[in-house]
Amino acid sequence: MVNREAAVLDDPVGASLRGHHAHLARRLGRAAGYLPDVATFCAVPADPGPAEWADLARLLGPGQLADLFSRPVTPPPDWAPVFTLEGRRMTWSGTGPSGPAGPDAATGVVELGPESVPEMLDLVERTRPGPFRPRTPELGTYLGVRDDGRLVAMAGERLRPPGWTEISAVCTAPEARGRGHAARLIEALVARVLARGERPFLHVAEANTGAIALYERLGFTTGEHVTFRGFRTP
Repeated sequence: MVNREAAVLDDPVGASLRGHHAHLARRLGRAAGYLPDVATFCAVPADPGPAEWADLARLLGPGQLADLFSRPVTPPPDWAPVFTLEGRRMTWSGTGPSGPAGPDAATGVVELGPESVPEMLDLVERTRPGPFRPRTPELGTYLGVRDDGRLVAMAGERLRPPGWTEISAVCTAPEARGRGHAARLIEALVARVLARGERPFLHVAEANTGAIALYERLGFTTGEHVTFRGFRTP
């Protein structure tokens, strides 16, 4: 991989908010974040000073979660730590399998629209794949698998820095695991991303060894080890 290609992934939230997701952004000075019902992720420059932290605090409001995602910056001491999670960024290597680009009757993969949001929120509540809010599906395409009409698995597109698309919210209901749903959904999303000339990437918790093994089998390789951090504004 050429380093220049991946440099934008060092600030995927900020790059997305400045570009493809600008219509879902709120800003104050050099601080930015997603609209609160879309995502908790926010961004500051690589060299934030007191002014940038003050702007982010005003943008989010007092006592709110500042989810810095993988940004390795440290807020002022009066920002209370909320979580720290070790993880890794994985990028598509181009060597694994890829399925049809989107919905496919043969695999049971369907596209999920606004009418599916209540089901998506219910599945997220039962599986806890990571941050997901009522308007999160507006970030990109979400695909799912149904069993007798009930949504039992899904995955979708999240961050969109230039030239890249993050695959996220990969989850399967407990009663439907072991059937290959996650693999089919990821393959369909990879094909969709590649078809528009972009490259897929994703993030995963370091402790989720099962997911890491699946992603490696599907053609993803580890790019960087990252630390996800969240803080509470003063």
